Amino acid sequence: MREILEDVERWRGQGEAVAVATVIQTWGSAPRQPGAKMAWTAGGSISGSVSGGCVENAVVESGARTLATGRPQRLRFGVSDETAWGVGLACGGTIEVLVEPLATELFDPIREALLGERPAATATVIGGGEELLGRKLFIGQDGTRHGTIGKRWDDAVASRTRSLLSERSAARVEEMEGIEVFIETLLPPPRLIIVGGVHIAVPLVSLAKTLGYRTVIVDPRRAFGNPDRFPHADRIVSDWPDRALEGLEIDRSTAIAVLTHDPKLDDPALSAALRSPAFYVGALGSGRTQERRRQRLLQAGLGEEALARLYGPIGLPLGGRSPEEIALSILAQIVKERNRSHT
Repeated sequence: MREILEDVERWRGQGEAVAVATVIQTWGSAPRQPGAKMAWTAGGSISGSVSGGCVENAVVESGARTLATGRPQRLRFGVSDETAWGVGLACGGTIEVLVEPLATELFDPIREALLGERPAATATVIGGGEELLGRKLFIGQDGTRHGTIGKRWDDAVASRTRSLLSERSAARVEEMEGIEVFIETLLPPPRLIIVGGVHIAVPLVSLAKTLGYRTVIVDPRRAFGNPDRFPHADRIVSDWPDRALEGLEIDRSTAIAVLTHDPKLDDPALSAALRSPAFYVGALGSGRTQERRRQRLLQAGLGEEALARLYGPIGLPLGGRSPEEIALSILAQIVKERNRSHT
């Protein structure tokens, strides 16, 4: 929803009727994952994508009927479907898409959760009776609810949804009490904390921002960590890394890259980072540097299990030497680990 939010908000302000398509299930080599969205208006404006281009036209055509009737539709495209060649999925992918009018009564709670970076979720009925198709329930992490599926289901759906939120789970289909429900978690964007405002950190911030990460620079040396050097960083913390990390509320959507190559800064940072729930912790340095660092951290009381989480030398082995190439290798490893942890 985040990728189409701004356009949908503008269309609503202009009084346009809006349809939304959401990928609810995929098989094989489908190009986009569950939760991917596309929105459009009767006037032909489009935002987002459900397939990278190959089924959009067919979805928009179905959406015209949805805008006219107000009735949601569950669509399936794939090689087993007679329309497969026409929509461009002959490579073996299959996707299911729910097309529905914009749920205007839930738009504001969803918008507020996304902009406020507060975890929330929506549950949408996708099976179990024509009269139930498209019914929605919004659930905030604090238990706030908007909308309804029906008294018979609301409590069970809300309970299951809160558990998925606590697990930071991706979008999924759940069956319960005779209905199919698509539960879509709305999580804050992932965050990259970079310890050390060194040269590599400059392109790393830019690359991470391109992929939607919130970026934080931690460096007590103001010559290295300042807004002039990092104009695109979301936050700069001028404090010692262990104190800074303690105050940054690290969670399972946080990655930490330690880049100073100075034990006075790196060791306290790694000691705090490896005890945190961060999904990724990496540190710059050669194999020899990593072994010396490992011995220091063991002597400081860090356990073997925690040390096993450390990616060092940091980054995928792409063979790059420039700061930009090293930054790319670091971010590639972070993306790989985040995708692995979400499967």
